[in-house]
Amino acid sequence: MLSLKMTEMWTTIGSTLASFMFIWAIIRQYCPYQLLRFFEKYSHRIMDYFYPYIRISFHEFLGDRLKRSDAYGAVEAYLSANTSKSAKRLKAEIGKDSTNLVLTMDEYERVTDDYNGVKVYWVCSKVMAASRSMPYYQEQEKRFYKLTFHKKYRDTITGSYLDHVMKEGKEIRLRNRQRKLYTNSPGYKWPSYKQTMWSHIVFEHPATFETMAMEPEKKKEIIEDLVTFSKSKDFYARIGKAWKRGYLLFGPPGTGKSTMIAAMANLLGYDVYDLELTAVKDNTELRKLLIETTSKSIIVIEDIDCSLDLTGQRKKKGESKFFSDDETDNKAGFDAARKEVKEEGSGGGNSKVTLSGLLNFIDGIWSACGGERLIVFTTNYVEKLDPALIRRGRMDKHIELSYCSFNGFKVLANNYLRVEKHALFERVERLIGEVKITPADVAENLMPKSPMDDADKCLLNLIEALEEVRGRSGLVKEHDEEVECVSSVVKENGEIVDDDDDDDDDEKEIDEGKKQIER
Repeated sequence: MLSLKMTEMWTTIGSTLASFMFIWAIIRQYCPYQLLRFFEKYSHRIMDYFYPYIRISFHEFLGDRLKRSDAYGAVEAYLSANTSKSAKRLKAEIGKDSTNLVLTMDEYERVTDDYNGVKVYWVCSKVMAASRSMPYYQEQEKRFYKLTFHKKYRDTITGSYLDHVMKEGKEIRLRNRQRKLYTNSPGYKWPSYKQTMWSHIVFEHPATFETMAMEPEKKKEIIEDLVTFSKSKDFYARIGKAWKRGYLLFGPPGTGKSTMIAAMANLLGYDVYDLELTAVKDNTELRKLLIETTSKSIIVIEDIDCSLDLTGQRKKKGESKFFSDDETDNKAGFDAARKEVKEEGSGGGNSKVTLSGLLNFIDGIWSACGGERLIVFTTNYVEKLDPALIRRGRMDKHIELSYCSFNGFKVLANNYLRVEKHALFERVERLIGEVKITPADVAENLMPKSPMDDADKCLLNLIEALEEVRGRSGLVKEHDEEVECVSSVVKENGEIVDDDDDDDDDEKEIDEGKKQIER
């Protein structure tokens, strides 16, 4: 009898709910939107008089979705560490180490947290919202965390509890985050409005300052500068400057500029944003890319002298007055040819990024939109860069990475061969002081090429390479001295020999000079 009454009761409740849902669907379909908003607005106000709880939402994106909310990330990290044990539905992500997982609340999951005897409730939610201004885009997922607590604990929650969540959440994020290497994609490849302008992979470069072939004093100076910067938040705020620092790495190819960037990132635990300027449409897009970078990051533009035609722009207006008519015509033809080659081969012909836009990107008013950033330029030819681009304040520290020294060789020998002392070191020291060879070339000769190669074989390979370089350098030097000597003799006899870099012309000059001397 009792079970029959229960069945009838649930049947009645079910039919009532179904009728209510049907009526509500009809109302939502045919009732004017403004009238619905009016009822929703005042119904919430009426409910607030009887509902004793307060709710605070932490949305993933704010405004135009240009940047992920730091508060949302801190809450996510805090809940993953403190409430994931009580949650029944979880989602897993790769953590800092590729072998471990970080568990966080799944969507629509509800957990409780206790703070000094006060019980609060957290819910992970999302809503689907279509863009009214751009209807051709797909619906956007708007995720948020909702905190609910009794109104009598307002002061406790809005005061100390939220500060506790933010502080602990940020510390957990730093411990668990997996560092990433970002690159920008051309604007026309963005599939939808909600997607970021940067794509990324996991950053796993093994380079450190301990493995870099540099002078110990210079290495120590760079490390101290980087560590001091990372701990100077209050200092930069006091002097009124954005918390960023520029580094210019210059030197011949193969001297370790890219390796230096990886070592800087590993030392400080920063993400790396590799900015390809030729893929940036204009200055506006460049600013958007800057806004989407996070704090604790390194923004890198490699080979800045080759990325775009940004060199010497301030001198173009008055250049012709320093040349004769013939020189001006020749120079104009050379510039036109260089422009044609650039447009055909560089892929940067469609980019409208200007030197002014790049300067504003580095230290303009938009550069203060985030803190704790390094901006790094690399170049093989520092003399080609506009002085305004590399002045102090933009590129604060200039680091020259030159040819390999004996101290650098010892670091590489320890890395590749696991030897700190060897009988052949003295010979290597003598040779490496006489020639110019890059750390990349030294490393290639020290690398074992077969399982049978030992330290002796690799060191002998390096010595052979050093002697070959010395031999070529000696021939070039002897040739240059001979040309200079013959040219000076010819000048004394009243003939001026045109100095040209072509080897065939040099040989003709030498033969002509010898004939003059014989006569």
